Amino acid sequence: MKASIVIGALCCQTVLAQKAPTENDYYKIVRMAIPEGITLEVGGLVSLPNGDVAVSTRRGDVYIIENYLSPKPTYRKFASGLHEILGLAYKDGYLYCAQRGELTKLVDLNGDGKVDKYQTIYSWPISGHYHEYSFGPKIGPDGSFYVTGNVGFGNSDWWAGKSLVPWRGWTMKISADGKMEPFAAGMRSPCGIGMVDGEFFYGDNQGDWQGSGFISHVEKGDFLGHPASLKWADRPESPVKMRKEMVFAQVDPKDNPFVKPEYVKENAMTTIYELGKKTYPNMGIKSPAVWLPHGIMGVSTSEIITDETKGEFGPFAGQVFVGDQGMSKIARVFLEKINGKYQGASFEFRSGFRSGVLRMAWGKDQQMLVGGTNRGWGSVGSEDYGLERLVYTGKIPFEMQAIRAMVDGFEIEFTQPANKKLAEDVNNYEVFNYTYKYHPVYGSPMVNRKDNAVRGAKLSENGLRVRLVIDGMREGYVHAIKPDGVLSAQENIPLLHSSGYYTLNQIPAGEKAAIPLVTPKRKPSKDVIDAGDKVNTPDNQTKEAGPKKTAAKQIVSDKEAMALLTKNTCLACHKVNERAVGPAYTEIAKRKYSVAQLVSLIKEPKPQNWPDFATPMAPMNHVPQKDLEKIATWIQALGNK
Repeated sequence: MKASIVIGALCCQTVLAQKAPTENDYYKIVRMAIPEGITLEVGGLVSLPNGDVAVSTRRGDVYIIENYLSPKPTYRKFASGLHEILGLAYKDGYLYCAQRGELTKLVDLNGDGKVDKYQTIYSWPISGHYHEYSFGPKIGPDGSFYVTGNVGFGNSDWWAGKSLVPWRGWTMKISADGKMEPFAAGMRSPCGIGMVDGEFFYGDNQGDWQGSGFISHVEKGDFLGHPASLKWADRPESPVKMRKEMVFAQVDPKDNPFVKPEYVKENAMTTIYELGKKTYPNMGIKSPAVWLPHGIMGVSTSEIITDETKGEFGPFAGQVFVGDQGMSKIARVFLEKINGKYQGASFEFRSGFRSGVLRMAWGKDQQMLVGGTNRGWGSVGSEDYGLERLVYTGKIPFEMQAIRAMVDGFEIEFTQPANKKLAEDVNNYEVFNYTYKYHPVYGSPMVNRKDNAVRGAKLSENGLRVRLVIDGMREGYVHAIKPDGVLSAQENIPLLHSSGYYTLNQIPAGEKAAIPLVTPKRKPSKDVIDAGDKVNTPDNQTKEAGPKKTAAKQIVSDKEAMALLTKNTCLACHKVNERAVGPAYTEIAKRKYSVAQLVSLIKEPKPQNWPDFATPMAPMNHVPQKDLEKIATWIQALGNK
């Protein structure tokens, strides 16, 4: 928030002198003790009816934790010898887990607290590829199990996902008696799955064909975007009507080095939403319910759980929490249905977990259990694994509780009454919209950005809801909504998280707001991620670069560098002085690379240069050349400081 806005609006009351609230004031992270000798790389996490907690590990063990709220909980090994357990569920007195190649029921025959029988419910093919993870199960209202399969990756084109054996990149629906039906396709890395109001949702993260992370409602026959799984779509048991050649036919050939010429179509559509509306009846790509902007909400989507605590966990009852493994954080999602389709807003919620957040569950005290791991994947949280509790302190944060779409704009609901004068000043809001490219390149920048002028703002009598009238709403686009000049009415504190990202799949019908319209004076911020940059294809590299400059002679300030690193989501994986998913910039500077070498390594990373980092860096070819040169110049200069 700009000091001039605050001071002017409050007649020089000293708000800035107050200590700004932090996430920890409202939700505290409490470490749970793990006995020496137990490597608790959490892959699955579930609460049991008796109040105990069951935890599965990536190393193939299952533990029952008794008295988990005590300083010294008891860990009892329930099962062992399983293969990379990445999900755990409880049903009718039994635990179920997804191993690499099967859904397994864990049976204690004699009641001694240890598994006596590992019963295969259903098994599926595996090729042995490292990335063929299997996630789940989640249990549907009819008692069936949902399991998802990660694609593999080829050795020659590391970032291109491949479905090497049947049902990789699919959701499988499995009955209790072991009958499997392929349910939906198009998944790349479907670690995040969950049930929301009895309906199946899945989350994916940025990668090839996935511009950013997201969560999506999944129905039988859906195609979610990644074409590798369509290798098996023509099988008689497949409900998916989309075919691989249809995907390639719709994508701009400039963005697709792997596309065969016969699949190229003129005037190709390039957003997932537009593809979802194309002319193939009952086919197409299902657009995400909510996008999770890369590097802001996270980089590696994990668990999806609904707040079923009825207010025991704070003011977000009924909303969805989404974990992120790479950035060791949790996002919050508000969902609504418009014209039968899910859409809604994502918000930052809580960061600072000690390892990569992979699984979450509700404990018997109605607080959140959070299990983490980072082996082979890397995370901002520096520890290899961890089990923590996220505990609500009872204080209500000043937050955007919800954002709802309106026919002529949006309605923001706050958790506390807002300052009326500030909330009705259109200059205290920034709104812009953008989308992502749909292409086989790893990830996407924010593209086709347009600013939305806020023309009117009206606060409700109770101060909890403000109706915004904006220009230029676009279906199929993410709308970034930033009321960063609004303060709470009672304490005059800013929003704990001042940005929300609403995925507008449908503009609802309804009456327009009866609000006097004005012309805002505020200019769009230049410090936010600029979603309008051109994709750095060979056709525009020369135009973007402009006249030749000697990059080494440029001076790039820390402020300018931070803006560029934020804009291009570099800070999602790198910090200036600390190790994160990737090396610190100060460590990179010690290598004494030239600016040209740094630019080349950002475009085409060499993971072998950093063998002690588990997660290879993705090629960043989409970053504009001028940004690359400035970032490289700044990194090089760190070596002289």
